[in-house]
Amino acid sequence: MHSSTGTSHDYVTSDVVIAGAGIGGLVTALSLHECGIGVQLFESVESIRALGVGINLLPHAVRELDALGLLDELTAQSLAPDTMGYFTKRGETIWTEQRGRAAGYAWPQLSIHRGTLHTVLFDAVVRRLGPDRMHTSHHLVRFDAKEDHVDAVFQNRSTSSETTIRTPALIGVDGIHSVARQQLYPDQGMPKWNGARLWRGMTLTEPVLDGKTMVWCGHPDQKFIAYPVTPVEQGRHQLNFIAELRSDETELSQREDWNQPGVLTDFLPAFESWKFDWLDVPSLLRAAPQTFLFPMVDRDPVERWSFGRVTLLGDAAHPMYPVGSNGASQAILDARVIAGCLRAYGTDIHSAFDRYDAIRRPITSNIVLANRGFGPELPMKLVEERAPDGFDNINDVIAPAEIAEVTEGYRRTAGFTLAALANPAAPSLIDADYTSP
Repeated sequence: MHSSTGTSHDYVTSDVVIAGAGIGGLVTALSLHECGIGVQLFESVESIRALGVGINLLPHAVRELDALGLLDELTAQSLAPDTMGYFTKRGETIWTEQRGRAAGYAWPQLSIHRGTLHTVLFDAVVRRLGPDRMHTSHHLVRFDAKEDHVDAVFQNRSTSSETTIRTPALIGVDGIHSVARQQLYPDQGMPKWNGARLWRGMTLTEPVLDGKTMVWCGHPDQKFIAYPVTPVEQGRHQLNFIAELRSDETELSQREDWNQPGVLTDFLPAFESWKFDWLDVPSLLRAAPQTFLFPMVDRDPVERWSFGRVTLLGDAAHPMYPVGSNGASQAILDARVIAGCLRAYGTDIHSAFDRYDAIRRPITSNIVLANRGFGPELPMKLVEERAPDGFDNINDVIAPAEIAEVTEGYRRTAGFTLAALANPAAPSLIDADYTSP
């Protein structure tokens, strides 16, 4: 940080301040640095650790990470699935389709441990920006936005002291419980819960099918999703899974936490009969060293993210159900667009943030709503409703064209159609002309 304003805890900086060093915050920092824009990153936790389980990065997000020069490093620590399949609760095939480069995309889809992705991004920030730009154990508690600056107040989690940073711009990337969003929308209440609980975990196991397939089994009331996040070595690899059960409850009794331990007996009995010729779900669940419990929550889309020199990004802006592999991917796209807008508008922060808002908010609002409507998983719901006791021929239950219409429609909504991403020379989002309507 730059010059002191007179006390040991108050600073003025010409850098953009980012509140939150999760995936979205780190990619934003790297992208602004790429544009020659100074950054200060503030993160609530004291130390960055490789937490969580597996996630998927869609090709349009991978394109942006490739533009940041990170694709080789990420590819070496992940797996690129080439097939996705829908299956019934009895293991019957509903639909399969190719993914990533196997489908003709110029960039792969990557399945990776969230902690691995976070570590790669964090290390890149420290290496490129310098360790003095990262301030851990600093939690955003409030801000005061003026016409020509923002005073952002952070509390040191170790000492409880407060530091006020005067900055030309504040980007709130502080998650679904964003302090920045709460100040902008004080009446928003708790996140919206649809009654579904997800138990997430990882298991070292023999390959499922060909070892490069994403498996979605069941229907919206009970679902099992699995995909590998590492290549097969010595006949085994790490398989990420999600076991999901839906109830009639919709009121959260406590704040959710991705790191809340799961209890096997709370969900294993519901999956005891899910033993297929090609997949033994209960055995996979029992083999997991641990699971994490999380309710499926989101928030209603809002009418704006940007208020003068303050804006929101990632889960602070558009928390969505974890459907269709879009959470982290959309945060990465946010980061690239906001960097392009800030580069295009220079010192006119108001116009840059308004332009970013106008581009990204409608897109992500549509994804939030699409995910509430089951997103790409809608065919699984339809098959369960039409043939709850099974079928002899899937074409008697649902036509391939009906499934293709749903899956392609979701790709259009989320912005990763093959037509848009088949050309390896397609420019990064950061390079668009953001001054044109």
